[in-house]
Amino acid sequence: MKAIRIHQFGGPEVLKLEEVPDLYPGERQAVVKIHAVGVNPFDTYIRTGTYALKPQLPYTPGADAAGVVTETGPGVKQFKVGDRVYVAGTISGAYAKFALCQESQVHPLPKNTSFPQGAAIGVPYATAYRALFDKAQSLPGETVLVHGASGGVGLAAVQLARAHGMTVIGTAGTERGKTLVSEQGAHHVLDHTQGDVPEQVKKFTADRGADVILEMLANKNLGKDLSMVALRGRIVVVGNRGTIEINPRDAMSRDATILAMTLFNLSDADRARVYAALDAALESGVARPVIAKEFPLAEAAKAHEEVMKPGSYGKIVLIP
Repeated sequence: MKAIRIHQFGGPEVLKLEEVPDLYPGERQAVVKIHAVGVNPFDTYIRTGTYALKPQLPYTPGADAAGVVTETGPGVKQFKVGDRVYVAGTISGAYAKFALCQESQVHPLPKNTSFPQGAAIGVPYATAYRALFDKAQSLPGETVLVHGASGGVGLAAVQLARAHGMTVIGTAGTERGKTLVSEQGAHHVLDHTQGDVPEQVKKFTADRGADVILEMLANKNLGKDLSMVALRGRIVVVGNRGTIEINPRDAMSRDATILAMTLFNLSDADRARVYAALDAALESGVARPVIAKEFPLAEAAKAHEEVMKPGSYGKIVLIP
């Protein structure tokens, strides 16, 4: 079968389409024929070799995908051959024609959800869910500021927070992105390329500030976040690409809490709980992934370049 393989860490050019051995399921495992693959920023971080997680070389990248179950191993009870599924994590890697998965990594894909949309669930929606509800303990009636709301995680957070009864303020850097954020349920949308975001947030919250801030680029925004978080507010660091200097007194004066997260730290029990909630959100229509661009599997390098461009919106997927 065809799969993307990485034999050395580096730039997008290390992503190579190759022929690899066929996959066979073991105990409580399934093979899924992949119809769409989700491209996540952390895929690019791992590819460079600078991320905390360093897989053994060579490897096939990717965690998120959607497709159809083609074979099940002994003990599989939740799925059968022919089932439409989305995949949140794999054993073999998702950038491929087929993926080998643990049964716990496979989830039902509703008929009204496309394969590209299914490939956009795993990392983005689990990240948004954990940031909003596990880390920030967000409550209905509170205000959440979602930085970078036009991206995959940001749009997921907008949809989940709106359905939870929160007032949602989203930021984006382009007119297209701002329109998309508004369409997905944000009450207010700001341009994060402008310098008046803190003033606008205070205006929308009657000078209280946001109860919860989801931060996608902490090395740029964390200092400003501390100036617009509410008393006893919570800032959740979801993404970061460097260092930043902040004044802790800004946090002290507000009794604010700075939290951070990564999905790699989820226990098996917590992972099952999060995806049970997301399965329900997908089935009910609360979760509505937005697909921005599709690339053939052979053009994985282009997809890696695209996902890191400023102003990107929605989800980028590969089609095997």
